[in-house]
Amino acid sequence: MDAHHHSAGRQHHGHSHAPQAGHERAFAIGIMLNLAFVAIEAGYGFWADSMALLSDAGHNLSDVLGLAIAWGAALLARRGPTERFTYGLRSSSILAALFNALLLLVAVGGILWESVQRLIEPTPVAAGTMMVVAAIGILVNGFTAFLFMGGQHDLNIRGAFLHMVADAAVSLGVVLGGLAILWTGADWIDPVLSLVIAAVIVWGTWGLLKQSLALSLHGVPHGIAVPAVRRSLEAMPGVARVHHLHVWAVSTTETAMTAHLVMPGGHPGDRFLAEAQRELRAHFGIGHATLQIEIHRPGTDDHGQECPLDQHVHAHEGHDHGGHPHP
Repeated sequence: MDAHHHSAGRQHHGHSHAPQAGHERAFAIGIMLNLAFVAIEAGYGFWADSMALLSDAGHNLSDVLGLAIAWGAALLARRGPTERFTYGLRSSSILAALFNALLLLVAVGGILWESVQRLIEPTPVAAGTMMVVAAIGILVNGFTAFLFMGGQHDLNIRGAFLHMVADAAVSLGVVLGGLAILWTGADWIDPVLSLVIAAVIVWGTWGLLKQSLALSLHGVPHGIAVPAVRRSLEAMPGVARVHHLHVWAVSTTETAMTAHLVMPGGHPGDRFLAEAQRELRAHFGIGHATLQIEIHRPGTDDHGQECPLDQHVHAHEGHDHGGHPHP
């Protein structure tokens, strides 16, 4: 017997159909500000012949595209369920986070290539112009990051926030690099600074890449321990065993779960199911849970003949999602 209850969560992967209005404004403002700054930074980068400015402009351009993708995914998450997409298009937020991470790594490749060329053949740099433009970048990126500060529970919003914070830090580095060039006259500082920028981007992107890739492969969302979920279910009155436990992300803010509960005493009724849903939501942020109740023969641990799923997975799996052997 199946029992499904849909309810709102309050934690890392609770229930959220769409971004708040403030986040929609943040996307619009962030895209416009950063697109204008990219044009300014690229123009002065060519004029000052600064690889640091040009690499930062390329990075910012990828962030503009990333913000647009994240915004589009957030809007797609509003689409309701259909016969074909029964969860709607909420998983597009996961794909957006993954694409943003990959996009940043591609930008890093271009920065590394050009920086190595500049190290081989250093070029004079207009350090003063480089510092002024980068200082504007600190203000633009810092303000944009501030707009996304309240959405850290959403991996898609968090990706946008981390991009802007990284950009502000990179711009600060460019200012300090320009100051060092003015003091020392060493033009090699510019391409070396670009390499540092590339390292900062990779460092800030790696976690986003791992999380988004894991979610796209139906991995357990960060912050949820499957053994803890199992223990919570097994501690409920009347539950003898839990098997076929699966936890995955529906979107960057929503988590789903299925589990089979062995309850020899009989079906516990709707009140038990409602309480189980509240526990899962309150302690793990799981807002979509489907619980199947199984009543097995008393005095035996063998449920192979009574659980239809075991007939399909027993021969080549023997474990559920959490790595727990079937009894």
